[in-house]
Amino acid sequence: HGTSHRFVARQAVAQAGLPQDDHAMVTAHLGNGCSCASVLNGRSVDTTMGLTPLEGVMMGTRSGSVDPAIVGHVAGASNQTAHQVLDVLNKKSGLLGVSGLSNDMRFIEEQAGQGHRRAALALDLFCYVLAKAIAGLVVPIGRLDALVFTGGIGENSVSVRKRTVGHLGFLGLTIDPE
Repeated sequence: HGTSHRFVARQAVAQAGLPQDDHAMVTAHLGNGCSCASVLNGRSVDTTMGLTPLEGVMMGTRSGSVDPAIVGHVAGASNQTAHQVLDVLNKKSGLLGVSGLSNDMRFIEEQAGQGHRRAALALDLFCYVLAKAIAGLVVPIGRLDALVFTGGIGENSVSVRKRTVGHLGFLGLTIDPE
């Protein structure tokens, strides 16, 4: 996702008219895989990404960051190997695992709107975890001039942007309807 973060940060500077040598933003690449980055003056200074794609925010099929002890605990409680638990955390968790329905945010939103409780929980959890990560990424840059959403979910889901920004009102953020 690094190239995506670099590209959208540059685009945001140009579109928002921010000074190239004096800006602070968080970029959120949201799709089936998700990551966020702190960008200060065009340089990434922190990210939600880790050694593997499993670390970070909740994703389509990945849990996002969890307590590492969960692997041993679940393996012991379910008579699985650590490899099997990691497979579940990578391929059967996230939106899919919480909703029990799908890893597709469009379907999750549709089902949540029709009253499906687990789909609503998946949507709420996704936006909460995302907002929490974004708030944490403001710390290393000291201020926030822009919050940029990209990727399939970031670009297309008005409700995810709206819900996420709703958690971040203390940063003075509002949605620009355009």
